[in-house]
Amino acid sequence: MNNSACSIYHKPRTHSRIITCIYIVGFMDLFGVSMIIPLLSHHVKALGASPTVAGIVGSTYGVLQLFSSTIVGSWSDVVGRRYSLLTCLLLSAFGYGLLGLSTSIALFVLARIPVGLFKHSLSICRALLSDLVSEVERPLVMGHFNAASSVGFILGPVVGGYLTEHEGGFYLSSFVCASIFLLNSGLVCMMPWSETLNHRIDANSNTNSSKPYVGQNNSSVGNHHGHSSSTTAHGSAGASCGGRWKTALLRPAWRQLTSMVVRIRMVASSDMWDVFLVRLLMAVSIMLYYSNFSLAMEERFDLKPKITGYLISYSSMLGALAGFLVGPVTHVYGNDMSALLLHSTVLTCLLILLYSTAPSVWQVVLSSTFFAISTTIGRTCITDLELQRGGTQASGTLIGAGQSVTAVGRILAPLLSGLAQEFSPCGPPNLGVVLALLAVGLLLIRTPKWNSKAKEKEKNS
Repeated sequence: MNNSACSIYHKPRTHSRIITCIYIVGFMDLFGVSMIIPLLSHHVKALGASPTVAGIVGSTYGVLQLFSSTIVGSWSDVVGRRYSLLTCLLLSAFGYGLLGLSTSIALFVLARIPVGLFKHSLSICRALLSDLVSEVERPLVMGHFNAASSVGFILGPVVGGYLTEHEGGFYLSSFVCASIFLLNSGLVCMMPWSETLNHRIDANSNTNSSKPYVGQNNSSVGNHHGHSSSTTAHGSAGASCGGRWKTALLRPAWRQLTSMVVRIRMVASSDMWDVFLVRLLMAVSIMLYYSNFSLAMEERFDLKPKITGYLISYSSMLGALAGFLVGPVTHVYGNDMSALLLHSTVLTCLLILLYSTAPSVWQVVLSSTFFAISTTIGRTCITDLELQRGGTQASGTLIGAGQSVTAVGRILAPLLSGLAQEFSPCGPPNLGVVLALLAVGLLLIRTPKWNSKAKEKEKNS
């Protein structure tokens, strides 16, 4: 136990290069995306779309993400991380390149389709990281990955805003974003995939007998899982060897589809509804906090949008830095992710309440400071808990399902925010407090059951 705890701070040297490459991929991914996101609504309106049409067009991406996240995640379990990651990056580059040619609403919608369907590179990177490291190391590595991605999301709008000052700035930003995704594809091709081969083979030999698959209820499921995880291991880890990942890729489409359906069905029939419900409640709660932040600051404190922008940037920077705290905090909790998730959820709920009742700007600054930290830790906790409960053998499917749940939150949050604002500028965060309290109550009820299952699992292993 002591050796595994110490490994949090000393990652295996054999995996350090590929992990560093994954961090760079995550940084460049959100750097490119965040160049475009602030410009989309302005561009679609410039094309002549009415506010209603602009809203419908804007929701296209979220709806596509809702249905494609789990499917692409499961596909990455079947054909391997390398090929699925390359496919997502290349098709996303195609989508952003097409966006740079969108001179009509029809082309704009067409360009958003490949991005909505295949912009899952970050989820596949997280699944790959979970393949490479142990459960003890995972929170630290995931926290660093989230931090690197967040820094890209902070810097991207600055570059995008600079490019838009030139003639045809949106189109230039789109082509730059597409180029970044192409560069990411090249980096993925050059990643030292051979480092993962021995690790995945050793990991499978150690975990197949002790870690059940999501929803595993009988031996037939376990046998199927053992076969499919072995195929996935060879498919994802041995890609650089030129043969193993191609074997998984070139399997008949119906066999790939069958494997994907089996994984998705096991996740759907598992007893992980409570974890996904907590994710949904907290996702909507956090989105409600940010939904009308600028408008509320102006109405409550006469704060200019420029100052509000500085406050949002300050909070985002803290959130990125908080990614480096996840590993040490997890170590303090003895890798008890359920307890850490409960405490971070309680803290998030209290901070949303503090923001909604704040009589001065300085209390808003205080709440924003700790809110960025608590939400960053909470997001890492819920992902790690999903992998702990479901087993890392289907990490792509699990992470994809989590992203689908978050996509549902993205659809619900604007609707709930609009209704809550009819009553008060503080309506959205007040509703967020209620949802966060529901998440806390659910965690208080379910955490003892999670702990008892974890102890039973340790005894059986």
